[in-house]
Order: sequence, then C-alpha cells, then structure tokens
Amino acid sequence: SDTLSLTFAALADPTRRALLARLRQGEATVTELAEPFLDRMTLPGVTKHLKVLERAGLVTKTREAQWRPCTLNAAPLLVAAHWMED
Repeated sequence: SDTLSLTFAALADPTRRALLARLRQGEATVTELAEPFLDRMTLPGVTKHLKVLERAGLVTKTREAQWRPCTLNAAPLLVAAHWMED
C-alpha cells in the first residue's frame, strides 16, 4: 500500500488529528482518547478512527490485560514532511 496516501488520508479528518494531538502528550487508552468525543460520537466510532490511524502507521495499539494503550508513531509524519519539502 501507498504509505504516503494512507498518512494524508488519515490526517484529512479533524477527529483523527485531534486524537494524534492528544497522543503527542503521551500514551493513552482507547477510553481516555474517546472521552472528549463521546458527546457527539460512540466509542465504536472513535475506535474506527483509531483503526484508520493504525492502518496508516501513525498509532500503535498494544494490549495490557483489559487495557489497550495507544502511542503515537511519528515516522509516517516525517516521511510526509520530507515529501512536502521536496
């Protein structure tokens, strides 16, 4: 798959950009990430956004017991930034 296209597609949505902005502060669980959006979106809706970010390689989700901590992976953002500089 085209990594650059996946990155730009993931960044095209304001909810996904907000999730990435939160992850810049550090690791967070899916529930913690979903909290600010639950007034206008369901937890499964937020999970779908996270899956798009995972597919683009921007978020890594692990499993610790019943928790699913997510972390930011900035490498695809650097690739996109380098592409734009060229």
